[in-house]
Amino acid sequence: MNSDLTLIFIPTYNEREHVQGICEQLLALGLQADLLFVDDNSPDGTGQLLDGLIARHANMRVIHRSGKLGVGSAHLDGIAWAYDQGYGQLITLDCDFTHSPADVLKLLGHAPSYDVVVGSRFLAAGSLPDWKWHRRILTHCGHFLTRTLLRIPQDATGALRVYNLKRIPRALFVLVKSRGYSFFFESLFVLLRNGFTVHEVGIVLPARTYGHSKMAVRDILRSVRRMLELFWGSLAQPAQYRVSRPFTAIDPLLTDPQGWGGYWDDNKQGSGLVYEIIATIYRNLVIKRRLNQAVRRVFPRGARLLHAGCGSGHVDADIQHEMRLTAVDISPAALQIYQSSVPHAEAVRHASIFALPFADGSFDGIYNLGVMEHFSEAEIRTILAEFRRVLAAGAKLLMFWPHRRATSAMVLDSAHWVLNDVLHKHVRLHPPEVTRVRSRQHVEGLLRECGFSLVDYYFGARDLYVQAVIVARAGTT
Repeated sequence: MNSDLTLIFIPTYNEREHVQGICEQLLALGLQADLLFVDDNSPDGTGQLLDGLIARHANMRVIHRSGKLGVGSAHLDGIAWAYDQGYGQLITLDCDFTHSPADVLKLLGHAPSYDVVVGSRFLAAGSLPDWKWHRRILTHCGHFLTRTLLRIPQDATGALRVYNLKRIPRALFVLVKSRGYSFFFESLFVLLRNGFTVHEVGIVLPARTYGHSKMAVRDILRSVRRMLELFWGSLAQPAQYRVSRPFTAIDPLLTDPQGWGGYWDDNKQGSGLVYEIIATIYRNLVIKRRLNQAVRRVFPRGARLLHAGCGSGHVDADIQHEMRLTAVDISPAALQIYQSSVPHAEAVRHASIFALPFADGSFDGIYNLGVMEHFSEAEIRTILAEFRRVLAAGAKLLMFWPHRRATSAMVLDSAHWVLNDVLHKHVRLHPPEVTRVRSRQHVEGLLRECGFSLVDYYFGARDLYVQAVIVARAGTT
């Protein structure tokens, strides 16, 4: 095998009638490529026929597996083998002529410009000739779900693809857990979540291939279940689908008196399944949308912003592409999640908001969410003074700060009462909230003492009466 060449990978199970033809047509393309077949111990003798073809084709290999382990599993084995052998480009397709070998050349024509190129059934009219109505409905429903739930704009369920393995790290495929047909949309989902470029090329699929379809109803149900799992996972813990880099820039002299490290280490989400579900829904449906609106209203695009007390950073997923973000937190566990969740942040720093490691006037703005309530008023004055120091003159501060009459305060206080006073569980869903907003005048007084003027204050229905949204300007009184 020449490791500088492209590898063409084809999984097989009961494909005896097709393997010789697909092999000959691929070789006839004249590509400088090697062929790899992975056979799942086909009862019809496909594996033995492939062994015979090896004697005639020096650039062909076969991996025999013990049984039918799943098409996704076969693809993962083929991808791993390609990395092991040092191939820089991988082509994948089905064996049963669902994909025309001639279409491989169409995809390769676009491959130099993208990380992945996929064959698409949805780009041109007439791409599904003579398909039966129920197959059309099933295919379009699958495409609708992957577009809507997983936000994959391309055809996500086809096997005809070209991967640029020189640009895609091997660790990315470790994140793909599916071993069946859902491998196809899950792998594309993970690729897109990591910022890799995906391009699609229109292809035509003949209806006759459906006579050989191996996808059963149970496979469809498993795929839908996996799709829902990915949808929820992308809301609750989006970092799990990104290739992470260990966060190593830890200051050993920093202490964490409030115990935030334990909060983020506990399943990275805080204590309790119910709390996690409620927090995830609120964070994604309310707070992220409100943050996006507020940041875009308060700060100009491209501003140098400090997220002070960043936590996991899930809410920064959108604005990371619009602003120059620096994130700070006292918890290395939180910063590990943030680094994966917000890969386009300019800097991620382990630091205390009481002593920020930045020069005076470094930022065009600062924002935080659910931070100030965890400190006493004396501590808040120290924090605000430090914010004032690192902000440029006239720059703005944006804070989402829970009100004492907030719906969240009532719910969390009630939950703590039931868990601790009634059930005696001794549970804290989060560090104590010692200073909630009492009024506009309360906030305005604290800001004035620290060199800020209040620009805007809102507490109301748009935020479900949870957070007071506060905007202040530095350098004026």
